[in-house]
Amino acid sequence: MSAVILAIESSCDETSAAVISNGKVLNNIIATQAIHQKYGGVVPELASREHQRNIVAVVHEALKKSGLKKHDLDAIAFTRGPGLMGSLLVGVSFAKGLAIGLRKPLIEVNHMLSHFIEDPKPAFPFLCLTVSGGHTQIILVRDYLEMEVIGETQDDAVGEAFDKAAKIMGLPYPGGPLVDSYAQKGNPLAYKFSDTDMPGLDFSFSGIKTQFLYFIRDEKKKDENFVENNLNDICASIQHKLVQMLLKRLEQASLKTGIKEIAIAGGVSANSGLRNSLQALALKNAWNVYIPKLEYCTDNAAMIAMAAHYKYVKKEFVELDVAPLARMPI
Repeated sequence: MSAVILAIESSCDETSAAVISNGKVLNNIIATQAIHQKYGGVVPELASREHQRNIVAVVHEALKKSGLKKHDLDAIAFTRGPGLMGSLLVGVSFAKGLAIGLRKPLIEVNHMLSHFIEDPKPAFPFLCLTVSGGHTQIILVRDYLEMEVIGETQDDAVGEAFDKAAKIMGLPYPGGPLVDSYAQKGNPLAYKFSDTDMPGLDFSFSGIKTQFLYFIRDEKKKDENFVENNLNDICASIQHKLVQMLLKRLEQASLKTGIKEIAIAGGVSANSGLRNSLQALALKNAWNVYIPKLEYCTDNAAMIAMAAHYKYVKKEFVELDVAPLARMPI
C-alpha cells in the first residue's frame, strides 16, 4: 500500500521530523539541544522549551527536502512514548494540530519498537540489543510490530553508566562519546572491574557506577593527577567492562532462543567498542549482525516513520484523544 507519512520524534532532547514514501525514508531532519551541556545532563523543562522552538522549522525542512507539500501527506505519525512527558507533549500536540488541519489520520509509535529501520533488515525472528541513555533491553522481534522484551536493566541504563563514568572523571556532557574516543587510544585490560550478578537475561549498572566512583576516589588519594595521567586506559577499561556486560547477556539470549540474527540499536550502538566486539562475537557464534549507520543510532524520526509505515498498512490509527505516555511497555 502506497503512503506518504510525516513522522515526528520528540521523546528526549532531539527534535526530529522525517518523511517516508512507500516505505522509503526520504529524509531525516534532527535538531539537537546544546543547552544541556552546561548542566551535565538533560533538563526536562529546558528540553520541552527547545522542542517548541525547533519543531516548526524541523517539520518545514523535512517537507521542503522531500519535495512534497503538506496536502500530499496521507498520515501524521508521532512518538507517543516512552520519554520525557514535557518533550512528548510538544510532539504529540503538534502532530494532532497538523492532523486536524489537514484532515489526515494519526499514527502513534512506541519509540522502543522503532529503532531498527535500515536495509538489509534481519530475518524474523531476530534479537535486538537496544542500548541508550534511558533503556537497555534485549528484544525478541517476531515481526515488524510484534516484539517481546526478554531481558532489561533493573536499574540504570548503560548509556547513563557511560555518562556517569565520564562525569566522575570530570569530562563534559554528553560524556559517553568522549569515553569512546579516549578508549580507542587506551588499554582495555589496564584496570579490572567486576560484573553485576543478575538473574536470567537482565542487566544492572548501578553497582559498576558505584564501583567506578570508589575506584577513581581511591586512586586520586594516591595521585591527584591519576585521571589526567591515565585517561585513555581508564576509559578503555570501563568501556570494555560495560560492553562485555552487554554482550554476555546477548550471547546468552542467542543460546537460549537459538536465534543467530542479531541487531543493535539506540544511542550506545554508536560506540566503537560495542560495534567491534559484536563483530568479533558474530564470527565466534556464526551470527548475522546488523549494525545501524551512525545517523540512525540516536533518536530520530526516520525510525518512527518506518514503524508508522507498517501501522499504516494495517490501518492502525488513533483518535485525537490520544495522550503521551512517559512509560510505555512493548
